[in-house]
Amino acid sequence: MEISVQEFETLNKPEYRMFDIRSKEEYLHGRMPGFEQMDQEQVISYLKGKKKMKVLICCKRGEHSLSLVKKLREKGYESYSIAGGYDAWLLHEMSKPAPEFYKEVEKSIQKRYRKSIWCKFVKAINQYDMVKEGDKIAVCISGGKDSMLMAKCFQELKRHNKFDFDVKFLVMDPGYNEINRKKIEENAKKLNIPIEIRESDIFDAVFDIENSPCYLCARMRRGHLYSYAKEMGCNKIALGHHFDDVIETILMGMLYGAQVQTMMPKLHSTNFEGMELIRPLYLVREDDIKTWRDFNGLDFIQCACKFTETCTTCNTEESKSKRLEVKRLIKTLKETNPNVEKNIFRSVENVNLSTIIAYKTKGEKHHFLDTYDEETFSEEKED
Repeated sequence: MEISVQEFETLNKPEYRMFDIRSKEEYLHGRMPGFEQMDQEQVISYLKGKKKMKVLICCKRGEHSLSLVKKLREKGYESYSIAGGYDAWLLHEMSKPAPEFYKEVEKSIQKRYRKSIWCKFVKAINQYDMVKEGDKIAVCISGGKDSMLMAKCFQELKRHNKFDFDVKFLVMDPGYNEINRKKIEENAKKLNIPIEIRESDIFDAVFDIENSPCYLCARMRRGHLYSYAKEMGCNKIALGHHFDDVIETILMGMLYGAQVQTMMPKLHSTNFEGMELIRPLYLVREDDIKTWRDFNGLDFIQCACKFTETCTTCNTEESKSKRLEVKRLIKTLKETNPNVEKNIFRSVENVNLSTIIAYKTKGEKHHFLDTYDEETFSEEKED
């Protein structure tokens, strides 16, 4: 009833109809060649009256696909489950030797994606003065597409830059499951990124927290990154937030937090003296990162949390709804105004304090009435 990933490679594929019963989101993130996405009920419905058809079923780890295969076999269908599922196939693919692969990835950054990724990466670093001579930067790798691309861009910057600075590639393991940990290690090897892994037990520490465990997890991870980076002799940490993260944060602050703020391109740490945080992908669009990933046939971890499949905070529409709503809002606005994303981004660069009711700076709140009688406010000035 099961076929190993090694046996799958030798099969005569045209003889089989192949179905991936994972969610659409998981399927779009990465899939085995030749498999089409359907849920279990859709597969059963599709196969009615087609008992001569040979069937292969794939899921994430091989458990749900094996269960479906048993049901299909009871109905008389010749069906097989991929042992270990998509995860087993992915690990098998990543274990194949590809000594020159990383060079093609580097070439794609410098050539095919020079304008959309490389130039914007360099522009952000120069525009916001992120990297200085003598810096030692901990490039923080979570295992996702953004941080892996950032690592490759830093390798290119190190190779071509005119002044001396150093980079370390830091992976902080907060308690990854075996598959995620293995995937990060294999991708780093495949991309020729010399990662240094530090351990922690953050996932276990927040597992029983009922209120805002994801927020606490993120705060703890940031603190550990600063701590480990400082131990490594670094004075900066680099995170992989991109342009879309910035504009979504601006709107989320307004719509859900009743405040105007942005995700800054760089920050001084308040808890780790002498440390800074920088975001070199600040001007890079997420769609361009996805295109780079897909062009190179790369597959990265989607969610680092090892409890994703059972954690209600990470894996429900309710928990994702706010950012999802903002993404959809931006997409809708873009249909009638193609410049809406740039305008959202530029809005926090063009704040007119004379038309602001109140604002905070360095923890102190200021109100327009504080100086109203000392200054001239008029409709003409507002226009």
